[in-house]
Amino acid sequence: MEELTNNSERHAIVLYGATSFVGQITAHYLAQFLSDSKSQDNSDSTNDKPQNNASHKNITWAIAGRDEDKLKKLQAEINAAQKDNDTNTSVDILIANSDDAASLDAMTKQTKVIISTVGPYLKYGEPLIKSCAENGTDYVDLTGEAIFIKDMLDKYQDAAQKSGARIINSCGFDSIPSDLGVYFTQQQAEAQFNKACEVINMRVKAAKGGLSGGTIASMATIFEDVAQDKERRRQLANPYLLNDDINVPNVRQDNVSKPEYDTKHERWLAPFVMAIINTRIVHRSNQLLDYEYGRDFKYDEAMWMKDGVKGQLMSYGLSIGLLGFATAMTFKPSREFLSKHVLTKSGDGPSKSEQDNGFFDIRFFGKTSENETITTKVTGDKDPGYGSTSSMLAQSALCLAQDIAKDDIKGGFWTPASAMGDKLLTRLETHAGICFEVIKDNSSN
Repeated sequence: MEELTNNSERHAIVLYGATSFVGQITAHYLAQFLSDSKSQDNSDSTNDKPQNNASHKNITWAIAGRDEDKLKKLQAEINAAQKDNDTNTSVDILIANSDDAASLDAMTKQTKVIISTVGPYLKYGEPLIKSCAENGTDYVDLTGEAIFIKDMLDKYQDAAQKSGARIINSCGFDSIPSDLGVYFTQQQAEAQFNKACEVINMRVKAAKGGLSGGTIASMATIFEDVAQDKERRRQLANPYLLNDDINVPNVRQDNVSKPEYDTKHERWLAPFVMAIINTRIVHRSNQLLDYEYGRDFKYDEAMWMKDGVKGQLMSYGLSIGLLGFATAMTFKPSREFLSKHVLTKSGDGPSKSEQDNGFFDIRFFGKTSENETITTKVTGDKDPGYGSTSSMLAQSALCLAQDIAKDDIKGGFWTPASAMGDKLLTRLETHAGICFEVIKDNSSN
């Protein structure tokens, strides 16, 4: 275990919550990626090849949390997985606890970028963000809790701007495919039509993956938070929840909240459970990009079902199931019963095989004010919530640590697209199995 002192930036990256389900996946991804990158750097150096600007040769990192025994076990697993690799990366252990502000400060003061996988964030996330904001430490997480982001933005934006800390939430499946998917689509529209799309519809064409106990716990916490608070429910329903400029747009946004039929693509639609966070992140990106998408920009998300009776039944079945789940999670007795006896327990989740065999395929249908259309897609080659999320989260941290200068992006609460944009998009395509493509046939499903 490493003793914590206040030496400046002893670690480029610290993964806090490393022994959580997604934390372990992220730790193994980081270790393998850094080892492979160092091997490539060494090969390029030996062969006198020009090295990438973002060389990972000197990256120092650590895993952190409150349970030293669990951290040592993870450290041993990482070392064992790389025992035959000449460029295996050394990972340190740091002990810190969300209940101990001094331990968090000691950790953040010596770290360039913190990755947090400690959820539910509404319960456990604030102390670390406070520490990062006050100590000028950059931060990324994978929260899908829009209310949490709103609370942290209101409380710590001024501190982050003053210290230079870049705080970037939602760097996993919530909400990088949506946020960068819209960003990419708008770039392509500008290149083709010399104007941005005024409307983009996102549709989940296909996805295969599972839920972990941590995700279930986060969902339960959100329902618990808003169940008895009318004002919190009103906030959560606001598509511009995360926009904090003086003149927030007031455009009525479409919302697929029940079964609908998409006549253009001849498919049934069903609600997408993560739209409630993704749409808010996209609208905040638009604000932080000085409304490059337009102040009247409209954006919605939904899931594609099949055509015909089967698709209709699937759409109604999913919609009713989501409504029933939301209703049950609103009331404490049923919420506790489901959490205890039905839902995946904390620390459990998809197997390694399930993660590797998962995937996602998301489509974006854009239309300009002149009715010009463009279609793009974002795909991932692993389970969206874990296999792909871990690589997106790790590459976000590396991007922030290596590619985004403090002079270019100042301190404050940002989004993936507004802070990292093209540089993160390139990293994800190169290192994370995420593809961004234009579909030339706009009518194509």
